[in-house]
Amino acid sequence: MKKVSIFVDVQNIYYTTKQQFNANFNYNKFWGLVTKEREVVSAIAYTTNRNDPKQIRFQNILRGIGFEVKLKPFISRSDGSAKGDWDVGIAIDILDYANKSDIVVLASGDGDFDILIKKIRLLNNVQTEIYGVSNLTAHSLKKATSVFIPIDSQLLLR
Repeated sequence: MKKVSIFVDVQNIYYTTKQQFNANFNYNKFWGLVTKEREVVSAIAYTTNRNDPKQIRFQNILRGIGFEVKLKPFISRSDGSAKGDWDVGIAIDILDYANKSDIVVLASGDGDFDILIKKIRLLNNVQTEIYGVSNLTAHSLKKATSVFIPIDSQLLLR
């Protein structure tokens, strides 16, 4: 069995599926696809913490599926902007797990990860799978990965 590590940029997936499809991502279906006939080394979902009851239920659902949930405080700035970015944390964890995995799965369309994906493929000879909403996923990220899997109606809750 191939070893897989799974990383989900929850905010990116939430906003891109909402924008493109006005629907939510189906984490159960995603889990079934990325873990089928694979041994899970690590599965981490990265999100912000607003201490909202609905959000806490969602985080518990993720845990029930099998994800470790990493939380970062949601910061609302005085100018109205918000901060809750996990890019560096995701990158560090991917670097830590790439050498323990045959396959690294990242659910995100963020082009900032393209250099990271190229690097782990080169250094660790690891296969990568990127899941993202096709027209909202950076071309550079699609180009950097071994396999790009577009999020479509099959991976949405309706």
